[in-house]
Amino acid sequence: MDIRTRNAVTVAGRPGGQPMVFAHGFGCDQAMWRLVTPAFEPDYQLVLFDYVGAGGSDLGAWRPERYATLDGYADDVLEICAELDLEDVVFVGHSVSSMVGVLAAAREPSRFAGLVMVCPSPCYLDDDGYTGGFTRPDIDELLESLDSNYLGWSAAMAPVIMGNPDRPHLGAELTNSFCRTDPRIAREFARVTFLSDNRGDLAKVPVPSLVLQSRHDAIAPVPVGEYVHEQLPDSELVVLEVNGHCPHLSDPDLTTAAIGAFLARRGTR
Repeated sequence: MDIRTRNAVTVAGRPGGQPMVFAHGFGCDQAMWRLVTPAFEPDYQLVLFDYVGAGGSDLGAWRPERYATLDGYADDVLEICAELDLEDVVFVGHSVSSMVGVLAAAREPSRFAGLVMVCPSPCYLDDDGYTGGFTRPDIDELLESLDSNYLGWSAAMAPVIMGNPDRPHLGAELTNSFCRTDPRIAREFARVTFLSDNRGDLAKVPVPSLVLQSRHDAIAPVPVGEYVHEQLPDSELVVLEVNGHCPHLSDPDLTTAAIGAFLARRGTR
């Protein structure tokens, strides 16, 4: 299989520069990084892609058995890195992609130099001593709504996820992105996303990590970001004074500055 075609891989930035791999969240595609990536083009080789089912990916490559867990998505990331012969990778993942990055880095630590996690959550379900933000009935209701009326769910949920009601165009962009995603694949990806528990994988990450947390996030509240930071062996937590689950869209300058500062501190720039 042509991996570049499967995941609609695009390469930009400085040839031969340290690679930054940008991975989008649920219901999104690589275009969601367009406001962040220009700042890194002069110094880094930028690699963007779409998960199977999103953007320009090959929908025919989707297999339920491969993508029944986040490990299948981590396989895709590692295959892209191998195809492009990428080493010393800075992996930038939004939302569920943060955990995909955790799995990939734990599996092939020598390939990665650092992780940047934008609004991560290792587990969305509340548990004893852990605040995930959702109860099991919450998740069941969300998935049932998504199954019964994906387009309606997208129109209702995207503005909540975006979290900037004073800028309705942002919620509309996320709604449109959700609606462009293949509904059948999106339903399965949502199930995998919201029912996964990767808390035990955080301690396996051997590289420096940045946890970027929005101050107000309906999907991943501040205690989740704090938990991720506490469990990672070598991490920094930056709480952005912003609203919503997509600061790379709603507040790209702050997001870019935080990532750039992390790279500078860690000597990757």
